[in-house]
Amino acid sequence: MTADTTPPYSTSTPPGEHPAEAIVSLLNLEHNFRIIRAKIPSTCNVMGIVKANAYGHGAAGIAGRLEALGVGDFGVANIEEAVSLRKGQTISRRAAILAFCSPLPSYLPLYLKHDITATICDHEMLHEAESVGSAHNRQVRIQIKIDTGMGRLGVSPRQASELLQKAEKSPHLKLEGVYTHFAQSTRLDEFTAGQLKTFLEICSDFERTSGKHICKHAANSGALLCLENASLDMVRPGIMLYGYLPDKNIADAPELKPVMQLQAKVIFVKEIDAGTPISYNRKWRAPSKTRIATLSAGYADGYHRLLSNRVSVSINDQSFPQVGTVTMDQIMVDIGSSRSIRAGDDAILFGWSGPGADDIAGAAETISYEILCGIPARVRRIFKETAP
Repeated sequence: MTADTTPPYSTSTPPGEHPAEAIVSLLNLEHNFRIIRAKIPSTCNVMGIVKANAYGHGAAGIAGRLEALGVGDFGVANIEEAVSLRKGQTISRRAAILAFCSPLPSYLPLYLKHDITATICDHEMLHEAESVGSAHNRQVRIQIKIDTGMGRLGVSPRQASELLQKAEKSPHLKLEGVYTHFAQSTRLDEFTAGQLKTFLEICSDFERTSGKHICKHAANSGALLCLENASLDMVRPGIMLYGYLPDKNIADAPELKPVMQLQAKVIFVKEIDAGTPISYNRKWRAPSKTRIATLSAGYADGYHRLLSNRVSVSINDQSFPQVGTVTMDQIMVDIGSSRSIRAGDDAILFGWSGPGADDIAGAAETISYEILCGIPARVRRIFKETAP
């Protein structure tokens, strides 16, 4: 195992003694990547989506491994994430980093300084980017986003052709691609089909007019799995990379492997009598004499308070119910009559050796994305090369 010891991760605590740890399997990441690679044409590229700290897994470590697997493009949320990834130096300078958020004008010099590709959604921002490039006598790298139905970011279809043509003709802009985003990608209904049709018509018109091929991308994990002819020149898998499906009801789904395992330590074990209440507001009482293990993780470690009395954890390959209200830094587990569990044992909150993040998400009334992204910085990431 190798630990990510870059700030804010502590290097003062002995290895293996952190209260809460996220074990990251690079072999499982590679397994999922190869499934993705096998589902798309050989001419299609993969953009590694590493926004939100690689869905909580640790962007620097994940991006470094993905580049070693042949990924040359990375997607992040904003310029702050992009600069952090570039400064982390786990990927080469030739790797392209696209920031999905529309930039504020004051941010544009940072895109130029750190060689980050900006998302352009309107004529005003195109002009701002062109001005920055002109002032520095350099080209600002850009991609145009078209809003075909998501309603979030992007130029409208009726203005897209003009924006693309202006971008292509500017000597101070480097037009690297054009993309859109599906509002519903796991089933091909009329609306989704219309999004793809609109996008392809705009791109085809631009390529015909300019006489140049442009990199086109639209497919996230859901579209990659469920929409035919949506792979285009590049795909943007996110949740699939990390071992989960965008929708549990997808037919003929591939066997993905969780990349993260969230673990905590057993820090205290005690015996209680029948009727003893546990945790805030006494929402659980022991139905009989039992033993309670307290674990070193709570909602400040990404273990949602809504999970209280709804899920189980795994300790020494046995499943035990979590009991009582989840607190900020600890949770309690009913281990029954077990005498083998002691302080210092590892408890699996979710991952390949316990419940999945999607199981936890269902109990917390959310989605696996939020569970994974919600693991905070105080949980140490440990990148593991060997098989789980």
